[in-house]
Amino acid sequence: MTQTDRRTVLQAAAGLVTATALTAACTTTGALAHRIAPRPSTAQPPTARTPRRVPGHPTHLTHGPRHLPRVALTFHGNGDPRTAEAVLSAAERHGAHLTVLAVGTWLDANPRLARRILDAGHDLGNHTQRHLDINAMPEARARAEITDCAERLRRLTGSIGTWFRPSRAARASHLVARLAHDAGYPQVLSYDVDSLDFTGPGPAALTRTLATGIRPGSIVSLHFGYEDTVAALPAVLDDLDRRGLTAVTTTELFS
Repeated sequence: MTQTDRRTVLQAAAGLVTATALTAACTTTGALAHRIAPRPSTAQPPTARTPRRVPGHPTHLTHGPRHLPRVALTFHGNGDPRTAEAVLSAAERHGAHLTVLAVGTWLDANPRLARRILDAGHDLGNHTQRHLDINAMPEARARAEITDCAERLRRLTGSIGTWFRPSRAARASHLVARLAHDAGYPQVLSYDVDSLDFTGPGPAALTRTLATGIRPGSIVSLHFGYEDTVAALPAVLDDLDRRGLTAVTTTELFS
């Protein structure tokens, strides 16, 4: 082999080594970049609903249309968050949607539950900041009870909540209804069926009370924070199924 041939072979070998190294480096860099760069998420959180007036209905919404096979199970959002999770999970396993009227101090203690409720397709509303007797308050305090809770909801969800329900009362006084309207809630959410679950009647008695009281269009008052409610809910939903009634959000009830 001549000196020229030897030089040619050495140059070719060096080029092969360099090419191999570059290929390996590119492969490694590409794989690393693939691991590091996350795939962008296309999922968007549900839009928080805002209050709207239900046309043709009075200030206090006591029940929905009686000719449609739908009911609204509404829950006072307060108490042990574990019972809230249990109620929400039971409803979701059944394909039911609920309406939660949240107390502001409860949201302060459990802020993640606001998104948890909305992300599952339930309604979320305002049940005052501290759950006191709002109808007995002077104007300034009553206004603060409504607007403080509304601000919590806005901060957590981007909306003041879909509905307002007065605390410790089935109906709002004229003053409280006006203050709620001023805060952005055109109507007050009341109910026609009171479960009285907070009295501790036991799951069987609670189920009977609701089976007797609920009819098409009913808005039912229930509470988080009570084990009787958690225990009774599957039987209540089964009874609604047997009667051809569907548990929907209050928004859906009036849509």
